[in-house]
Amino acid sequence: MAAQMKAFFDSSGQLWKEQTLAGKPAGFFVSTGTQGGGQEATAWTAITQLAHHGMLFVPIGYTFGAGMFKMDSIRGGSPYGAGVYAGDGNREPTETELGLAEHQGKYMAGVVKRLCQA
Repeated sequence: MAAQMKAFFDSSGQLWKEQTLAGKPAGFFVSTGTQGGGQEATAWTAITQLAHHGMLFVPIGYTFGAGMFKMDSIRGGSPYGAGVYAGDGNREPTETELGLAEHQGKYMAGVVKRLCQA
């Protein structure tokens, strides 16, 4: 994961000690520089941090439907969460990448709503 995110988790020791985040749902949006840049590996390394906090990882799976299978253009994202290929920082997200990110937000909101009703 990005060094900044790792530093954030490293600074959350008090939250971990008190298990303040236990039971809270969490997901990831990722950005990588290249197609081989680790869209899935980035999420995998972050999931371990959620586990230490007792958080509930909410993957999107293939709930985005046909958008998850588009092969006609470069796109980020995986069953672990929305993603974008940033390239050198000048590349703009595609409509598919933006749609996946919006879908993930709505999907997470639905999970949170169900958890609140429990």
